[in-house]
Amino acid sequence: MSDYPKTQDLMRRGAEFLGSDYAILCGAMSWVSERNLVAAISNGGGFGVIACGAMTPELLDAEIAGTKALTDRPFGVNLITMHPQLSELIAVCAKHGVGHVVLAGGIPPKGSVEAIKAFGAKVLVFAPTIALAKKLFRSGADALVIEGMEAGGHIGPVSTSVLAQEFLPALAEEHLVFVAGGIGRGEAIAGYLEMGAAGVQLGTRFACAAESIAHPDFKKAFFRANARDAVASVQVDARLPVIPVRALKNKGTEEFTAKQREVAGLLDSGVVAMGEAQLQIEHYWAGALRRAVIDGDVEAGSIMAGQSVGMVKQEEPVAEIIDGLMAEAEAALTRR
Repeated sequence: MSDYPKTQDLMRRGAEFLGSDYAILCGAMSWVSERNLVAAISNGGGFGVIACGAMTPELLDAEIAGTKALTDRPFGVNLITMHPQLSELIAVCAKHGVGHVVLAGGIPPKGSVEAIKAFGAKVLVFAPTIALAKKLFRSGADALVIEGMEAGGHIGPVSTSVLAQEFLPALAEEHLVFVAGGIGRGEAIAGYLEMGAAGVQLGTRFACAAESIAHPDFKKAFFRANARDAVASVQVDARLPVIPVRALKNKGTEEFTAKQREVAGLLDSGVVAMGEAQLQIEHYWAGALRRAVIDGDVEAGSIMAGQSVGMVKQEEPVAEIIDGLMAEAEAALTRR
């Protein structure tokens, strides 16, 4: 681990909170953020986060145990708030003494934050508005992640730079706020740290690391892509609200549009209720993502990627990626 005094000084609060050398979180990428990548990020001085996604409690149990076998450094677990077995997943985290739990995908259900804090873990949440962020902090959240629309996967409508300008002046003095979405170089990290961020979260830069289990064809698609290739999905029916997903444009993005029309038709005919319709959409994404990441189907699968994908040009070890980001941030702060 190298020494980057100016950057580490600005990251100190975030790094102490995470228990890592650097306040660089890895975004939870389903099928990608598993034991090998998570452990490598934590061993490299960052903070790895397991993407639980649609895992059963048994699978999460095995994944946490597998990660512990590869690192003795702190790491976290990302849980989706709409998971039907959320309480059981929290119990698995408690069993393993997980130190940090990230709640994503919506407002945490009643009692979930309390259940996590009951076994001594820290809670990280997402919030699209300052009012909701303040409410979540009052409810016990320990840190906030603000994620702009430049990110890969499920996204909101506002850019990272605008969110940072809104949230950091209002919250960063009293609370820990991590900035995410489209961050690909250390100069951007330095800028957000200077604005008051406790640290940053990156996903796309780590997706094709040497330690990532993603299929070689998935990685090659990243290496060929530029920022304009990472497009947001389109909602085709106002009655079927779909959270946009950013991924590399391919046949799969077209198939998703067709899938929405199909589900909207089932909704029209009364074959499925709204909840089931939305679940079908989520299942589509989970399956399409697996086809791309694990099977290497980069035509019909979902190649979720943020707009920083153009900065991913080759496979590199995680430690080199982290050191490169820190060196860029340090050089930027030194030039100032």
